[in-house]
Amino acid sequence: MPTPPLAGSTTGPDALRPLLDTVLTALHDGAHRRNGPIPAGGPPTTTTHIHAAAHPVIPDHGTGPHHALRTLVTALTQGSADPAHPHCAAHLHTPPLALATAADLAASALNPSMDSWDQAPAASTLEAATTTALAHEIYPHHPHPDALITTGGTEANQLALLLARERHGPVQTICATNAHHSINRAAWLLGLPEPLTIPAPTGVMDLTALEETLTRHHHQRLLVTATAGTTDTGQIDPLDDIADLCTTHGAELHIDAAYGGPLLFSPTHRTKVHGLHRAHSVTLDLHKLGWQPAPAGILAVPDHHHLQALHHQAPYLNAHDDTEAGLPDLLGRSLRTTRRPDALKIAVTLQALGRSGLADLIDRTIRTAHHLADLITHTPTLDLYDRPTITTVLFRPTHTDDHTDDHTVATIRRTLLTNGRAVLGRAHTHNGLWLKATLLNPHTTPDDLQTLLDHVTHLTHDLKKGNTPR
Repeated sequence: MPTPPLAGSTTGPDALRPLLDTVLTALHDGAHRRNGPIPAGGPPTTTTHIHAAAHPVIPDHGTGPHHALRTLVTALTQGSADPAHPHCAAHLHTPPLALATAADLAASALNPSMDSWDQAPAASTLEAATTTALAHEIYPHHPHPDALITTGGTEANQLALLLARERHGPVQTICATNAHHSINRAAWLLGLPEPLTIPAPTGVMDLTALEETLTRHHHQRLLVTATAGTTDTGQIDPLDDIADLCTTHGAELHIDAAYGGPLLFSPTHRTKVHGLHRAHSVTLDLHKLGWQPAPAGILAVPDHHHLQALHHQAPYLNAHDDTEAGLPDLLGRSLRTTRRPDALKIAVTLQALGRSGLADLIDRTIRTAHHLADLITHTPTLDLYDRPTITTVLFRPTHTDDHTDDHTVATIRRTLLTNGRAVLGRAHTHNGLWLKATLLNPHTTPDDLQTLLDHVTHLTHDLKKGNTPR
């Protein structure tokens, strides 16, 4: 077998073209074979198909690039949950924009490693420009805000707690029951005290409980973590009120806006996240309401000096004399060493769509969520939890006020998954289990939404009649 060609240099594009043709055909064929939002048959069927396609994983003699690509990409596509399908709406699992995906291909082909300038000359400059621009969106009145690229909200939240610890020692975190699980995990990883968790009886942080907790623990260094877009209901904590209480009690504030942060780009909806600029750090996740291929997370701070604690020295990457001679030091831009130039796809998207294009995508998906809520309200056999704050809609069949009927909701969800008709999430609230539709596809139509509800109502009817779900 000849030596395989590489993706870079002047010869790389010619080597990639026929391979990409094979990949695109495999993506097309696999999607047609799946013919839905998720493969039918559940885990056993998918496992069997993948094992058959991948066996042997390491053959004695290779099958060649086109055969390997065609076989495995087709099998992976056939067995994938497709966030671009209008009935795949369980999680904050976005359908990536084609232009962002194309940019990601370029990033893979060039393969800059963002841990030293000599591995990423242009990419490091583009990343700095992109992160600065995003930081200014969050902190428009600060002269030198900054931001880091992360793998997502979990890493960004961990960095926020790490920076607070480096400023003040073992800070005591305060969060509500609606906070993302990564807050508790970050405290554990960093050796911080277990977070004090206060109620969120209406889905958002309870302000009275927050004030009482701040007063009771006034002798400690406190970090309040608020949420702008919860994973269960999509609700947004009262950010300005929380910031006021933090100011009064001398506590710092981190806002996890992984979901809701991009509302800043929408003139119609940005008031929902007013108060972000008052936080000591903000998490943003553009592989949610930003339509980027994962990963595309951000941690923003109001001043670039706030990131100084992340500085790290490795002489083979950022020798002092190189830095003094003008080579940028990149090691303080992440806890990771080798990392992808994820800023490229973000920068391409920002430039291609502009503020108005991003606002249109955001407004369009929020309108879709409200349309789904309207359809549910007008369906006698379905109950709506609440009007959507962003794009998350909770609903369930009527007469499920008793928690024993959680079994019905869970069965409906799993049956839709197993028969490959829909991917819906699940969310627990104070009054039981709900089906969750997280709408992130700007191409979803009213007919798509009605069909989704029809799947649920037909299954509900079968279950009530004692029929085997189909």
